[in-house]
Amino acid sequence: MTSAPHGRIAVVGAGLGGLALASVLRRHGRPVTVFEREASADARPQGGSLDIHAGTGQKALRAAGLLDRFRALSRPESQEWRTLDAMTGRALPFPGPVHDEDSPEVDRGQLRGLLLDSLDPHAVRWGCAVRAVTPLEDGAARLLLDDGTTEDFDLVVGADGAWSRVRPALSPARPTYTGVTFVETGFDDCDVRHPALARLVGRGSLVVKSAGRALFAQRNSAGHIRVYLALRVPEGRRPAAGLDHTDEEAVRDRLAAIFDGWHESLLHPLRRNDRAFVDRPLFVLPAPHRWEHVPGVTLLGDAAHLMAPVGLGANLALLDGAELAHHLVAEADLDDAVRAYEKAMLPRSAEAALACAGAMDTLVPAAEPGADVLTPTS
Repeated sequence: MTSAPHGRIAVVGAGLGGLALASVLRRHGRPVTVFEREASADARPQGGSLDIHAGTGQKALRAAGLLDRFRALSRPESQEWRTLDAMTGRALPFPGPVHDEDSPEVDRGQLRGLLLDSLDPHAVRWGCAVRAVTPLEDGAARLLLDDGTTEDFDLVVGADGAWSRVRPALSPARPTYTGVTFVETGFDDCDVRHPALARLVGRGSLVVKSAGRALFAQRNSAGHIRVYLALRVPEGRRPAAGLDHTDEEAVRDRLAAIFDGWHESLLHPLRRNDRAFVDRPLFVLPAPHRWEHVPGVTLLGDAAHLMAPVGLGANLALLDGAELAHHLVAEADLDDAVRAYEKAMLPRSAEAALACAGAMDTLVPAAEPGADVLTPTS
């Protein structure tokens, strides 16, 4: 058996969960190597705003010694939620998502940067993609990198997201389509350039929904508003199929037809966007997703429990990373540490995934029987 203080630990994926694990381990003087396929920390945009919950995400940041720095970056005012009626544009009563009352927002990129800054400069090996992981007879695991080289570790943690290359070492499960596709776009310097939209969204997030369709908008930092148009469509059907996506006016016209009948005040996000429209079909892992323990390998975050994006996934990934680090520090034996982590994480994530599926059904209601939201009747 491998003693936890001296185990060679590899984290595959420099997302929030993997970095939380690395950050807490570093705080306790434990070495860790993070493998990331992206070339650098700023190789691509990191996505929208996250509400970080007191009982999960903030708990992880406290374990990493980063809670005060997070508080300085976060936006408590952005916890505000608004819901409007799709046909009239009038406000509706809606309590917002069910989570801790103390759940300030922060941009995902800012939070990732905070975690990266807490690590040693060479802890992350950028541009180093992992192709596969093989458990070894001695309880260790072997990484196969895209360049054909291999490296052995006492523990490999798959923190590499929805399409994890580590997951097949533990489970045959693959993500399946939820029936919902988001069309994402964005608006810059909104309080100056898009004041009507800024007033509509308010200080936090906006929800509007009707049968088979929904609109979500959220404040990000620096005056940016990110918008998601949610549609219940069959897998493979794109809302703007057949159109040249560089012809933004044609795409806007198609989307406006799909949302025909909605109040005019709600159509601004379809007609005056600053960023391109991007299709994002939503996938989830089976719930519950479980596996038989395999020495030398485990998973966290989306690699372990990809769920509908309604505010729990990032928080659970952070908590996964912090709790796994806690067990690795506290337990005398590395394998015992991983078993203790999985014993708590697997049922917790299964419960959360089922709750998220129900929330998505509420936020994006089913289309009327026989209706095709991509073929407006009017």
